[in-house]
Amino acid sequence: MNKYLSYILVLLLAAALTLLFITSSNKSNRRLDERITLRKQDKIPYGTYVAWKHLKYLFPDAAIYSNRHEPGYWDSLYNYHSGQAFIVVAGRLNASEYEMKRMITFVENGNDVFISARTLSEDAENMLGCKTSAINTTIFFTDEGAVKDSLSVTLSSPPYKKTVTYTYPGSGYSGWFYNIDSATTEILGYDKMGHPNFIHLKAGKGNFYVQLVPLAFSNYFLLHKNNIGYYEKALSVISPNTNRVVWDEYYLHKRNYRERPQTRQNWLNVLFRYPALKAALLTAIFTLLIFVLLEMRRKQRYIPVVTKPENDSIDFVRTIGRLYYDKGDHKNLCRKMGAYFLEHVRNKYKLPTGVLDDEFVKNLRFKSGCEESEIRGIVSFIKYVDDAPVIGHKELIQFHKDLESFYKKT
Repeated sequence: MNKYLSYILVLLLAAALTLLFITSSNKSNRRLDERITLRKQDKIPYGTYVAWKHLKYLFPDAAIYSNRHEPGYWDSLYNYHSGQAFIVVAGRLNASEYEMKRMITFVENGNDVFISARTLSEDAENMLGCKTSAINTTIFFTDEGAVKDSLSVTLSSPPYKKTVTYTYPGSGYSGWFYNIDSATTEILGYDKMGHPNFIHLKAGKGNFYVQLVPLAFSNYFLLHKNNIGYYEKALSVISPNTNRVVWDEYYLHKRNYRERPQTRQNWLNVLFRYPALKAALLTAIFTLLIFVLLEMRRKQRYIPVVTKPENDSIDFVRTIGRLYYDKGDHKNLCRKMGAYFLEHVRNKYKLPTGVLDDEFVKNLRFKSGCEESEIRGIVSFIKYVDDAPVIGHKELIQFHKDLESFYKKT
């Protein structure tokens, strides 16, 4: 056992070092997800999952809902009831004049509206009597130099018991008020530069709260040190008698109605961001287009030259004739030649060849145009072949000449 103990210890040490190396490299490769979504279901740094889930602890006696409908058409709020709270967390409050009027009517009936947005629409600013500005920075400068403390918010006293400042090292996606109506507006908070960023307005029996730091409700901010206290104190201004709380997502997805629609990003737009990749893609597309255009040409198959079919029957007859001639069977050869002649007459002139009489000779002369004497000589020799015991060499040659003369003339 002692013999293998040293090997086991070496293997365990190597495995531990490998695991340490892998875990350290993974930690070094981790990067912060900097997407700012502000969606209640997102658990990324700049989502609002923590704020959404914490509502039930801040309002234990109230029913919690979410909304995606425009003001006046809510499915979880009653326009003319009281004791309700409407919370909006978005990058921009793109509210139209009509929507602002519906929200103000909702507030006047004894409800609270809490808005956390970096900027407001022009109609919202006009109806609330304020002007906003925005900034997005991750570094600010002090007398001691650059400090990476991107977001700092302060709750003022009054109305809070004491002035408290909350900071975190994340994105500085925020805004402030540079013009407000001090006669109707109460300032509840400031940014690190002393600009107001959290105000309160009264309307009828209810309250309107506007805060310009939506990232103060993000997961990253709330989970950094004791920043959850900012969230609890900021929402503590809402009436404790609230029985219904609605978290709005309508303004997260609504496009600015005064702005032109932005070009929708797709995979091709992303690829065209890089000049080298764009040039390569355009070259490939252009080459493919040329290939398609060239292949669209009509391609004709090569048509070979077709020669006129030869009449092999004559060659066949000549071959058979030579065969009989070499054997010396002249009578049989004359019969074959006569039979071929009669078949030729039947096929070409459509004349019956059963009876070779004077009428046959006259009809063949009329249709062929050959001399009657030549035709009679051929017909007489065909009749003679059947009765003759032997056909001589000279008779065969003369019969062949008569037939060739007939074929040439007709």
